[in-house]
Amino acid sequence: MAWGETSVLENKAVLRERVQAYVALTKPRVVMLAAFCALIGMLLASDRWIGWPLILGAISGISLLAAAGFVLNCLIEREIDARMARTRWRPSARGEVGNQQAVGFAFALGLAGALLLWQWVNVLTMWLTIATFVGYAIVYTIWLKPATPQNIVIGGASGAMPPVLGWAAVTNELTAPAWILFLIIFVWTPPHFWALALYRLEDYRRSGLPMLPVTHGPLFTRLNILLYSVLLAAVALFPYLMGMSGWVYLIASLALNAWFVLLAWRLYRAYSDALAKRLFRYSIWYLAYLFAALLIDHYLRLFWLPGSA
Repeated sequence: MAWGETSVLENKAVLRERVQAYVALTKPRVVMLAAFCALIGMLLASDRWIGWPLILGAISGISLLAAAGFVLNCLIEREIDARMARTRWRPSARGEVGNQQAVGFAFALGLAGALLLWQWVNVLTMWLTIATFVGYAIVYTIWLKPATPQNIVIGGASGAMPPVLGWAAVTNELTAPAWILFLIIFVWTPPHFWALALYRLEDYRRSGLPMLPVTHGPLFTRLNILLYSVLLAAVALFPYLMGMSGWVYLIASLALNAWFVLLAWRLYRAYSDALAKRLFRYSIWYLAYLFAALLIDHYLRLFWLPGSA
């Protein structure tokens, strides 16, 4: 192979690694979950087909601003991430992306997202998404997370906003059903994250963050997981009780929450890292399945069971 060809291949490899580092800062899997929840909010807000320009504009804008928030989160917590086994691989913690580059990248993502929402969606959604970005990147990351063991509970408000943003994108207003979707994610967040914090307890001790298992102990955390799981089971019934859904969602919700509470009960009675990991992983699928059931129920009632709508 000629020297020139080797140089080109090396440059391509460096460029690919650089791109991968910047993408990793955006926490793409979490962005995908936020985009999914926003899409659910959009689809539930309408009883007719939503045009592709609105869907693409809203999902892209919300995703870009979410990604911008995650980039700033990685930048602000780079020293904390470097102390934790779970996060020390992040490019910001390893010094692979400089501070100025990360700030510039976050600014570009956020500006692009805001412009998309302004031009293709509506001003309400743009400002709500910007407020969510500020709430996560500034209020939660800088103030709440290092200040109180209830950081996940309070900061969960930002993570619960995607379906509200999707709802606002379609209706240009905020009504009770949007806040019911918000409430489900808000109550889901503590047991989801505390399960992770339990089996990553030593990581969080090294981080210096006042996470609940560190400040109040594993047993107290497990009790809180159980209590929030029971509360989540009750809150998840609101779509049915408020007329947003029918029996299809009700059955799915009862089944999904029964398993969630059972796992939380088993974790409370006899802890193991394996069970904590199992609850954490299930909680991710739980949210996806619950919202999918709500969406299926919505369209069944619209097109196949019109009398029950």
